[in-house]
Amino acid sequence: MIEKQTAGRKNLGDIAPKFAELNDDVLFGEVWAREDKLSLRDRSMITVAALMAMGITDSSIKHHIENAKKNGITKEEMSEIVTHLAFYAGWPKAWAIFHFVKEVYEK
Repeated sequence: MIEKQTAGRKNLGDIAPKFAELNDDVLFGEVWAREDKLSLRDRSMITVAALMAMGITDSSIKHHIENAKKNGITKEEMSEIVTHLAFYAGWPKAWAIFHFVKEVYEK
């Protein structure tokens, strides 16, 4: 079961309250909660793949790799996901993402 998301309100509630509401209540409150359609594990895998493909190599992908680990994706599976994506999304992106994979899975 997904945890109640409050990061939007905490970080952006004062400057972008509607965005924060949509982030917390719709994206994470409704979309991610549709576990009868896709499991949290599957959603984590898809999200990491999408962020890597877009070249997102900041704390947001680290957060989603941490979620993927919590949602049952093993270190071996995450390494295989990133290796596979390297051929479709780009080798340099994989190098950048492996930094976060190593950090998250070595905790």
